[in-house]
Formats: sequence, structure tokens, C-alpha cells
Amino acid sequence: MMAREGIDTYLEALHHAIQGVECTDVNRRPIDLGDAFGHVSREAHLAHRRGNKLMFVGNGGSAGIASHLAIDFSKNGGLRALAFNDSAMLTCLGNDLGYDAVFAKQVEWHARGGDLLVAISSSGRSANILGAVGAARALGCAVVTLSGFAEDNPLRQTGDVNFYVRSPRYGFVEVAHLALLHAILDLDMGWPANA
Repeated sequence: MMAREGIDTYLEALHHAIQGVECTDVNRRPIDLGDAFGHVSREAHLAHRRGNKLMFVGNGGSAGIASHLAIDFSKNGGLRALAFNDSAMLTCLGNDLGYDAVFAKQVEWHARGGDLLVAISSSGRSANILGAVGAARALGCAVVTLSGFAEDNPLRQTGDVNFYVRSPRYGFVEVAHLALLHAILDLDMGWPANA
């Protein structure tokens, strides 16, 4: 049995990690969390109105978040969204082009100017996520990033809006990323009135 004190300490640390999220813009200037949420919501709706889409990429636990939120933004938010983590596609492209190219190639094939890429990486150093951002930028897509671990991680410097969780723990960073994206969608849908 786990001691309640240890559980409380863990949950307090998780709460602190989520509450302490830092947001920056494309010029690396700090921005208010509310402004960051508003930007993502506006970009998502603008993309949809233009006939564009949201694209989510992530590895491991972040891939699970990418799939989860692509479904929720589509089903609950009524916005076109997809995640680029089909297992057959990843193994095909990983085998033929190398794992660093698995997301960039899919972005090249499926993205068009005006789409919104949501790039999720706990470390902010995953080469395939950074490659996806580069491919999206080359096509004229907007970019939102979610990262953690080191504050100077390269992903944090690539988005129009960058959410950074100051924690070295995968679990805390992943839960914070999931909570942030859920909050953006839930608030956009009118929470708590729709609860």
C-alpha cells in the first residue's frame, strides 16, 4: 500500500508542473497562457474555415496524446484533425527513409499552406518532430509546440506558440501536455456550461 503522504506530494508536484507552464511566441517572447490558448483556438478555427486541418505528431506517450486529441478536436470540436502515427506508415517510412523522416514525409504529402501542426515532444529534441516542423514551415503551416525537460530545447523555439513544462519527468510533462490541449478544446467548446 502506498502512503497517502507520498501520493499527495506527487499530485502537488504534478499540479505545480501544470500551473507553471510557460508560453512563448515565435520570437521567443513570453506570452500569457490565456493569449496562447486563444491563439491556438483561433488558428484551429481559421484553418477549418479555410478548408484546412489540424495535424498532430508525437512519439511514444506523445503519440498517444496526438491520437487522442486529433479524435477529440474532430469528434467533439467539429474541426478537421488527424494524427500521423499509423503503425504501418511509421514502419514503412522508418524502414525506407529512416525514423527521422517519418513525420516530415507525411507532412510533405498531406499538408498544405494554412494547416496547423501541433508538435508534441517531452524532450523537445526528437529529430522526427523537429523535421515535421521544418516540413510544415516550408509549406506555410502554422505551428504549435508542446515540450518539457530542458528550457533551451530546440522545439520550444520553433512554434508560433510554444507551451513549455518545466519538469524533467516524462509523466508530468505528458500529463501536462494532455491537460493543456484538453483545456484548449474544452474551453473553446464552452466549458463549464457544457459539462
